[in-house]
Amino acid sequence: MLLITGITGRVGGAAAQQLLDQGRQVRALVRDPQKAQKWANLGVELHPGDLTDAQALTNALAGVEGAFIMQPTPFGVTPDFPEARAINASVAQALHQSSPPKLVVLSSVGSEQSSGLGNITQTHLLEVELRDVTFPIAFVRAGGFLENNLGALGPAASSGIFNSFLQPTDQTFPMIASQDIGNEVARLLLSTWDGKKIVELGSPVSPDDLARAMGEVLGRDVQAQALPRDRWTGALSAMGLPDDKTAMWEEMQDGFNSGWIHFGMPGTKAVAGTLTPAQVFAEAARHRAGRHGPSES
Repeated sequence: MLLITGITGRVGGAAAQQLLDQGRQVRALVRDPQKAQKWANLGVELHPGDLTDAQALTNALAGVEGAFIMQPTPFGVTPDFPEARAINASVAQALHQSSPPKLVVLSSVGSEQSSGLGNITQTHLLEVELRDVTFPIAFVRAGGFLENNLGALGPAASSGIFNSFLQPTDQTFPMIASQDIGNEVARLLLSTWDGKKIVELGSPVSPDDLARAMGEVLGRDVQAQALPRDRWTGALSAMGLPDDKTAMWEEMQDGFNSGWIHFGMPGTKAVAGTLTPAQVFAEAARHRAGRHGPSES
């Protein structure tokens, strides 16, 4: 039995499906069992609860061969990260009580740094909280999710412009598809290692690459355009991010643009992505077309 958290999301769902496809038994910790009913129909054992409930997590970890833990990854985070700190403390308590045979943790590129990370500080704090565990643990430091750019497809279709916070637009940054993350999580859960392992998961992708991929899927020319720094806060507010939560997101983007957040840390294992931006965008477009039906564009 293998425990998956976040099964109703892209990464957890991809990991669970990989494990099921290989004939493994899967258990999931879920806030709302009704929302995970499709997984129950596939044979997944559902345990109600979330990562803020140490006892629920402890119960879900009982008797497992291995487990996958991932924090929720909100777009906007509160300075000083009280939500992440509460989750991390709960996770640490449950792991102290249960000590699974092995644990895979979703982290992020840059999590070895202690400052200048913005949103990524959440996974830095999680790595610090779990640094002294005595059982085998693997931190998957994933690059930026390619799916984070799906919201730009609509504006790019109408304007031919992809406004990028990452810049310059010909500079590459670590990126990865959530399906590839789930596949790597499943691979690790089915493997054996000793001590602590750190995987840097992703491939170099530039905003220009993203624009070309959008153009390929949309059937029109799309150009990446660096969004001026003094327009970031307004742009984020227009996207629905509360004013008190823009600073951490901006700090993270500054960290990428300056090179402070990067791959290539000593002692890590590099694993490249397999899915391209064009494949991720095309799948999203197919999904949207199927949802809306043939009468809608």
